[in-house]
Amino acid sequence: MFPKIFKLFIAGLITITGVWQFTESNIGNGIFLLLLSLIPIFLYFKNEFILLAFLKLRKQDFEGAKKWLSYIKNPESALVRKQQGYFNYLHGIMLSQTNINQSEKYFKKAIELGLSMDMDLAVAKLNLAGVAMTRRRKLEATNLLNEAKRLDKQNMLADQIKMMKEQMKKI
Repeated sequence: MFPKIFKLFIAGLITITGVWQFTESNIGNGIFLLLLSLIPIFLYFKNEFILLAFLKLRKQDFEGAKKWLSYIKNPESALVRKQQGYFNYLHGIMLSQTNINQSEKYFKKAIELGLSMDMDLAVAKLNLAGVAMTRRRKLEATNLLNEAKRLDKQNMLADQIKMMKEQMKKI
């Protein structure tokens, strides 16, 4: 795994080569190289391993997603802040299937680092509410459920939120 600055360095080299091609009257090569330099810039903001892990999770392949995430050895140097949030978010989702208590740590870190989409933030808060409910922290679970409901603008989590509120009445 390359440090994130390496991707910007590669983009800079390709851009300089593209500009040099323009000065040599090779316009086609220059345009191609400038377009090619957009790939490392895109991968700076959207890490390729996180994208591949999301694709595996979409197919419910948790082992494949874990494999792709394992390629990221040092997330602090390899990922920008939002990507670190999604790195922890993905680990939290995978661990919520097996060890919900350990997934709490990852979801809290993901919320702290920030997630781009409100739906992802709502899912993280819903999972944290489930953890709080299992630990009999009703007030914290209620607050997290209300935040998840506020963030869920498409009402995709409405059934889960409703079900958790029903379960909280039994506590």
